Amino acid sequence: MVSDRVFKLCQEAPTVSSEFAKNPSEAPTEIAKRLYGNTKPATKHDFPGVDRPSASIADLERARQCGKWGPSQPSEFFLRVWNDVLSSLDADALGGMISPPLMGSYGTMPLTVIAPLADIVRHMSNLIVRAEKEVFLITCSWSPSVAVHLVSDALKELSRRAGQRRERVVVKVMYDKAGAAQFINNRQPVKPEAYSGEKIQLPKPEEIPHIDFEVINFHKPLLGTLHAKFMVVDRKVAIIESNNMEDNDNVEMMTHFEGPIVDSIYDTALITWGNAFKTPPPSANAPATEGGLPTNQAQEGLFTDREPAREQHQIVLDGQAAQLPEHMPGDPHYDSDMAGEITRMQSCYSPKPNESRLQATNRQLNLACTKPIGPTGPEISDGNEFTPYIPISTPTPFPIALVSRLPYGEPNNGNVFVPQNEAWLSCIRNARSSLFIQTPDLNATQLHPALIAALKRGINITYYVCLGYNDAGEIMPGQGGTNEMFAGKLVDALSEPERKLLHVCYYVGKDQDHPIHHNFKARSCHIKLLIADGHIGIQGSGNQDTQSWYHSQEINVMIDSEEMCRKWREGIERNQNTAIYGKAGVDDGVWRDQNGEEAAGSMGKPSTAMGWVKGTMGMVKKAQEKGGF
Repeated sequence: MVSDRVFKLCQEAPTVSSEFAKNPSEAPTEIAKRLYGNTKPATKHDFPGVDRPSASIADLERARQCGKWGPSQPSEFFLRVWNDVLSSLDADALGGMISPPLMGSYGTMPLTVIAPLADIVRHMSNLIVRAEKEVFLITCSWSPSVAVHLVSDALKELSRRAGQRRERVVVKVMYDKAGAAQFINNRQPVKPEAYSGEKIQLPKPEEIPHIDFEVINFHKPLLGTLHAKFMVVDRKVAIIESNNMEDNDNVEMMTHFEGPIVDSIYDTALITWGNAFKTPPPSANAPATEGGLPTNQAQEGLFTDREPAREQHQIVLDGQAAQLPEHMPGDPHYDSDMAGEITRMQSCYSPKPNESRLQATNRQLNLACTKPIGPTGPEISDGNEFTPYIPISTPTPFPIALVSRLPYGEPNNGNVFVPQNEAWLSCIRNARSSLFIQTPDLNATQLHPALIAALKRGINITYYVCLGYNDAGEIMPGQGGTNEMFAGKLVDALSEPERKLLHVCYYVGKDQDHPIHHNFKARSCHIKLLIADGHIGIQGSGNQDTQSWYHSQEINVMIDSEEMCRKWREGIERNQNTAIYGKAGVDDGVWRDQNGEEAAGSMGKPSTAMGWVKGTMGMVKKAQEKGGF
């Protein structure tokens, strides 16, 4: 049951963002202290364990009153998860990096992107150039790349457009590059000569004269990484994504939100930024619930005013017919609305003369890949084309909650009792039929008993992970082991009938017919998604590994929509070959080809001595590469 203290926290009107609106010169960290006191991270002693008594109908009604759901009505399953999420606020009111009254909200999600990293950043760059007054961009790793150049070009174009309007735009950028200074102050302002230098490559002040630009580098030593990745534009739209700002071989996932949920994500942006602003964001008094900042330009309808979405088959036809130039660094092609972006992006995946669909998809998956490879998969048939941008329209908004976690730097795994972890565990505990998970790594300690319990009560569980993802780090003491190790542990704890309910798959790219070990840096997947019973979905930045469960700051949304979850799952299956070619062995959780051979670089089942030898050799090889571990 939601405690009286948490119930009161969720009912009280003041939030960090509402108080900031009264005095934009006050640092958000100081506002948070004034509202919620000197909060301390939850410890392992606060965690009530994986198993819990079932909440009563009265408990669920009390939990429902702790959110502002608008015209939407949360399902019983959603409320059970929400009830468990709220319980973690007793230990730390700001454990979710958001003011409690804003955690439960509603909105729409007109676009999902399931695609290589650069395709997501193309949408980000379009949102940036269409901004009128304000942009918050918060991410983790930042390095010179196609992604960074797309953002830098967009900022220059934004400045040019603002100058034409005789206006200024406020832009805040935040990333994580750990350094000694962060032992003194976690949030380090970055000077222009540093952020425009070789390592960051953002524009110089003279290149963006109509932007008030501010950059912060955040890290909470030792292990408190800023792993949340999101952006808020004009307090009207927000995106939550899985990707960093770098070049790699990952397929990623991004969701675009509109409506009151944007206010919740904005509140998280303020709390994350923390410092007093040199130039306060102008949207302080323009909440998304009131439409965000006034629009001076002709722009597309937002929220419930959007046009109905096209189906994927129509998008494929439109992309083939359009044959538009690709939006690239140094050669930008911005679109005036989301529909234009979707058509342009799909045209990139359309075959060029003398090119098959498979070759076109291979071309795009290799774009920012440091080690491009050729296709090995079968030709792509009609109706199965790679469709990176997935528009989704619903007649009414649906319930959305932010289920995130704070950064925790201490070198222990005690900070487990946080909204993010409670949401995941509650979905597993309360599922009645099925669970689907996709994540780079799946090995957090609490997941093992939770998944075993779900399987033993007959829940069908499918999860997709990346073969060998960060094996050199995951095998280290205190981590959860490699994906193959964890899968083996799960299988060993199950009876033969129970094993038939568990479907472990290793990621296979849309152009391939087998998993490729992460060491080869050719085809990897960085999506973070959980779907329970086909209508509760959790998407964001959080991995199912030790770092994301216990240390990193993460941001995730939990939605209650069968239509959205169906579209997500369809996009997942359409844009990869994991279900077809990535299935692991039922008896050991290890992938093998048709000849019984394990994938190149695979560590194998950890109980064999050879598996450990392979793992050790992989660690040595990793250490010898540039950058080491």
